[in-house]
Amino acid sequence: MKVFAISDLHLSTTEDKPMEVFGGAWENYFEKIRESWLSQVGEEDVVLIAGDISWAMTLENALKDISCFADLPGKKILIRGNHDYWWHSLSRIREALPENVFVLQNDAMKIGNFVFTGTRGWSVEGTPGFSEEDKKLVNRETERWKLCLRAANALKEEGDTIIALSHFPPFNVRRESSPFTDLFESNGVSKVVYGHLHGKDVRADLQVVKNGITYYLTSCDLVENRLIRII
Repeated sequence: MKVFAISDLHLSTTEDKPMEVFGGAWENYFEKIRESWLSQVGEEDVVLIAGDISWAMTLENALKDISCFADLPGKKILIRGNHDYWWHSLSRIREALPENVFVLQNDAMKIGNFVFTGTRGWSVEGTPGFSEEDKKLVNRETERWKLCLRAANALKEEGDTIIALSHFPPFNVRRESSPFTDLFESNGVSKVVYGHLHGKDVRADLQVVKNGITYYLTSCDLVENRLIRII
C-alpha cells in the first residue's frame, strides 16, 4: 500500500470561483492532478487531501465537487480547510460520502499498518499578523489535536505508523516549535501533511524534517498539481 497527498483543490463545479484568476499555475490544474493521480495510484493505495476541497456552500454541492475525484483509484481521506464552508454535520457528511471517501475530524482511522488522524489547525505564533484571537484559536485547536492523537494511539499497534493531516502549517516560517509540533513529537507521529499556503512568493520548503518528523507541504499549486508520495 502506498500513501499519497495533495491539498487545496478549491473545486468549484457549482460555484463561480475559477482558480485560473490566480495565475498560470491554476490553468487546467485539476486535469493535471487527475493525470498524476491515474499514473501513480492503485486501488489499494490511499490519497490524503488536507483541506480546502470545495468552494461549495452546501453539502449537496460539495458532493458534486468530490465526485471529480471519488471515482479515481484508491481510498481518499479528507480533512476540513478554512474555506470548506459546506462542512457542518460530521454524521451527515459521512452518510453522504461514497464508500471509498472518508473524513477525519478530531478522530483517527486505521488502514493496514497506518493510522491517520487530523484536524484543521490554525496559524501559530510567529505568523505575520498573529493576534490574541489567533492565540485563542490555537488553544482550541491544541485541544482538538489532543483528541486526535489520543484516538490515533488507541488504534496504533506495534509497527504501525501515525500520519497526521493539518490544513494549516503547524509551524511558522522560522519552523519554530508550536503546541502542535510538541504534540506530534510526544505522541509518536511520523509524518505530517499540510497545505493552506499558496503562490510563488511562499517562503516554505515542500519537505521539512524537524525533530524526527517529516512535514510535507502539499498545496496543489506549489507541487505543480502532482500527488506527493508520502509512503
